[in-house]
Amino acid sequence: MSVIDEVLPEAPEYFHRYMRLVGANDPIIMMEDQPENFDEFFGGIDPNMYPTAYQEGKWTIKEVMGHIVDSERVFGYRALAYARGDAQALPNYDQDAYIQGADFNNIAMDELLEEFYHLRQANILLFRNLSEAQLDFKGTSNGKTMTLRSLQYIIPGHAQHHINVVESKYV
Repeated sequence: MSVIDEVLPEAPEYFHRYMRLVGANDPIIMMEDQPENFDEFFGGIDPNMYPTAYQEGKWTIKEVMGHIVDSERVFGYRALAYARGDAQALPNYDQDAYIQGADFNNIAMDELLEEFYHLRQANILLFRNLSEAQLDFKGTSNGKTMTLRSLQYIIPGHAQHHINVVESKYV
């Protein structure tokens, strides 16, 4: 059985597609590499494309990056709460409501990438300083239970999923 097969049962099924993008890779190393990869990826896109969506009703490239930033913050808070033994169930994260409540198309891509970088660095430090026993800690979000270990895979996998979408549908 592979590492990812062992971790998948620790998270709700709808997160498995993100976790599989990490696969046998070390999730911390993937987290460390992504900010620089994102800088290069978005730097290679014509900035005139940033406020465009590939289809009516879909997010723009800037909104996708803003969603990655918001998700990094939400997943990071969940990881902190689980690591500290917070037993209360955490609320739902309605990604579409967050996009509607933001104005990502009027934020410079460099600023979105910088915000992502800083949030990611904080999350890397949090995960680096967790013991193996703490990775087994569980928490509840959206009415579903998951471990810190699974979040360690979900965070980089989720970000990679959205880069893959931008690459395949926008550019």
